[in-house]
Amino acid sequence: MAKLLQDSCNQDAIFSKFSHSSPANGGNGTHSYSNNSSYQRLFANVERAKIDQEIAHNFEIQKLSSSSPSNTLVLADMGCATGPNTFGTMQHIVKSMKRTFQSVCPTSPLPEFQVFFNDQTTNDFNTLFQSMPKDRDYFAAGVAGSFHQRLFPTSSVQFMHSSYAVHWLSRIPEEVLDERSPAWNKGKIHYLGAAETVAAAYAAQYAKDMGDFLRARAEELVEGGIMVIITSGSPDGVSAAGLPSGLLYDLLASTLIDMSKEGLVSEAEVDTFNLPIYITCPAEMRQLVEQNGQFSIERMELTAPTTWIEGAVDTREWIDHIRAAMEGIFTNHFGNHPNIIDQIFERVTHKLEPYNEEVNSKLHEKVQLFVVLKRI
Repeated sequence: MAKLLQDSCNQDAIFSKFSHSSPANGGNGTHSYSNNSSYQRLFANVERAKIDQEIAHNFEIQKLSSSSPSNTLVLADMGCATGPNTFGTMQHIVKSMKRTFQSVCPTSPLPEFQVFFNDQTTNDFNTLFQSMPKDRDYFAAGVAGSFHQRLFPTSSVQFMHSSYAVHWLSRIPEEVLDERSPAWNKGKIHYLGAAETVAAAYAAQYAKDMGDFLRARAEELVEGGIMVIITSGSPDGVSAAGLPSGLLYDLLASTLIDMSKEGLVSEAEVDTFNLPIYITCPAEMRQLVEQNGQFSIERMELTAPTTWIEGAVDTREWIDHIRAAMEGIFTNHFGNHPNIIDQIFERVTHKLEPYNEEVNSKLHEKVQLFVVLKRI
């Protein structure tokens, strides 16, 4: 009995320490998100014309602005990181709304705009606000906290946006970290290419997280409010394991296993490390929205986010972007080893080089899910 209790305590400690996601790298240094997020910006920019269409045809701007006591439209970007991507996106949305308002109400004064920037409490909001454009067309404020819970008063926001954020799980599924579980993910760092029990555990966690996310946003959005979600996606019935992201996760896992064999990290550390990322598909997202029952689906489609890339992708640049987004997770888990983070990403960069042709052959696949929801 004592041994069982001890094992349980050990598992609880592992789960508590290694189960949560971390924000993107702060500051303005070499490996900061601010300096390594142009890919995410260009991915999202592919959808700008569609966002303009939705604002022009689906966003009832005259009704929504006039229903506000102060003639103010409130917007929120969920998962803003440290900038600068969020500023360009929200400025574009505000300008699009202004154009739409002027075409619908040419003689009426423009509404004012309040934009809230949300991310985890440990996000580098100092860098975010220090880099905020001075010539913006909106009032700005930060809202720290998990978007898997309520963040705003009831019916207080007219437009919400989230780009490359909802694919992050709130936590790693507990059974994936438990060596007594059929879903223990030994030797892997992700569900892609892992056992079906691991994939099922990830899917269940994603369903819970998106359920929480949608319930919270349904409370906060006004009736007729719009929410735009841009996230990683894969076609219905097709595993993302064959995509470049699946290859990357496999090579990261093999890198960590190599380092454990060399004694640079322990085998136990590798076996308890998993990435809190989930790639959904249109059918799954549709089902989750319909289960919520508070939104109409105005648009949902997969697009190719890399149409702007000419020629081959730069492997080192790609890994620099991955590091800026994920380094905190690796640091939390392996950070007590000197220079270990540099070694991990340098090694995986070299491991990717023989796969350049494979990566580039899949460069223009439709792996970005664009979703527009309307509060009913």
